[in-house]
Amino acid sequence: MIKAQTLTAEKLAYPHNLLHVLQQLRHDVVREGSNVFEKWRSLITREAFSPSAENLAYYLALRRHDMRDIQLALTPWGLSSLGRIEARVLPNIDGVIATLGAVCGKDPALFPKHPPLKAFFEGDRLLKTHTDEVFGHRSNNRTVRIMVTLPSYAATDDNFILDLVKRGVDCLRINCAHDSQVEWEQMIQRIREAQKMTGRRCKIFMDLGGPKLRLQTVIPPQGQKRIHQGEGLLLTREKPQKPHQSYFQAYFGFKHILEQVKVGATIWIDDGHIGGRVESVAREGVLIRITHARPKGEKVRVDKGINFPDTPLDLNPLTDKDRQDLDFVASHADLIGYSFVQKANDIEILQWELEQRLGKDWRKVAIVAKIETLTAVKNLPELIIHGAGKQPFGVMIARGDLAVEIGYQRLAEMQEEILWLCQAAHVPVIWATQVLENLVKNSIPSRAEMTDAAMAERAECVMLNKGAYVGEAVTILDEVLCRMEAHQLKKTPQLRALHSW
Repeated sequence: MIKAQTLTAEKLAYPHNLLHVLQQLRHDVVREGSNVFEKWRSLITREAFSPSAENLAYYLALRRHDMRDIQLALTPWGLSSLGRIEARVLPNIDGVIATLGAVCGKDPALFPKHPPLKAFFEGDRLLKTHTDEVFGHRSNNRTVRIMVTLPSYAATDDNFILDLVKRGVDCLRINCAHDSQVEWEQMIQRIREAQKMTGRRCKIFMDLGGPKLRLQTVIPPQGQKRIHQGEGLLLTREKPQKPHQSYFQAYFGFKHILEQVKVGATIWIDDGHIGGRVESVAREGVLIRITHARPKGEKVRVDKGINFPDTPLDLNPLTDKDRQDLDFVASHADLIGYSFVQKANDIEILQWELEQRLGKDWRKVAIVAKIETLTAVKNLPELIIHGAGKQPFGVMIARGDLAVEIGYQRLAEMQEEILWLCQAAHVPVIWATQVLENLVKNSIPSRAEMTDAAMAERAECVMLNKGAYVGEAVTILDEVLCRMEAHQLKKTPQLRALHSW
């Protein structure tokens, strides 16, 4: 058998050579993918997810190969370039092999049978089914759902939630890091009333707060208000009591994290506005030398987030408060947002907590894993298997924290890879963080964020944050998504007639 790496692009132009390479590729994908799927099989108790897990295993095996020369070689023959293979790996490969075999005049018995038409749409059907399990059946003609984060006043405003549901919101998010069970219950009651009044479905998404790595105490040096490049910031092991003569001091309450940080590690504060590298680790704390700040300096504020992108943090994603909140959340939420989930065991921890509260009904509640760190990205296949293998499951691309963790220059690339992987597993994705942010807060969108909103059509749900003009943003997003669905389905262009020329 001729292997792809032994052939130049010029030799792949010969259909017989290309056919041999595709046959070898299929053999490798089936062998490697089957081995992975067998390791997963015992973890899957929801049998309806098994075909999706198997397709995911094949996709991971496929993407270990560089396909670019093969894709170029397939194009002149009018065959699929395998560029939209995510949801249906083996049917696409088998279809191409069978057709190329006919071109070469080979005996069809030597190849896999050409898959039936239904096989090419089975992945799309499974994704729709799993999306409906998480978000409910859609109540309008729009495929992509819209989620909105509720502000505190939604608990007492008579019309706010009703207006959102009328405008087409499919899911409302309650952030458990804010307000209390009293306000949450009032919000939920208003959601139920809005559903009755409008006849529209609206799911309740309750987002557990998770461990918040935020600065709790900040003391600047005497007479200094801003920190500049080249200056020092000391992350202290204990709450500082008085100013240091040279350094800013900050305390954030997670002493064990300071034990994990190494010299040279990168640290970001306040969504990346302040950045630095660990210069030394001492008894009093970790000294950071500031490398990123505006020329006029930056204020180091209490309650701002801190990220450790170079440090794999050993951190329990469920806090004591989360467990208390779960007593309420488990029996009221349709979807539970899971912050700072990083490894498969994290999924099992939440599933165990749900089972303690709901008994056998725990599998009816959907979990949404928020992908916020590089560790979560690397472990995404295992997170999916442990989650979707047992209950309705979705993924949120938490682009704010993720951008800080992996670097803004990698965000677009990583966002695409997460979308592809989840499509291969037929798992719905939520496109989140700063969608139409200027429109939501200031009533006028930027040009760039309108393009971002249009590209969000490739996800199954788009999340808007709270703001004074969120109602208007829902209406505009609804129109943008409906228009884009006429042009694009995931990565596939929809070639409807153009009317602009």
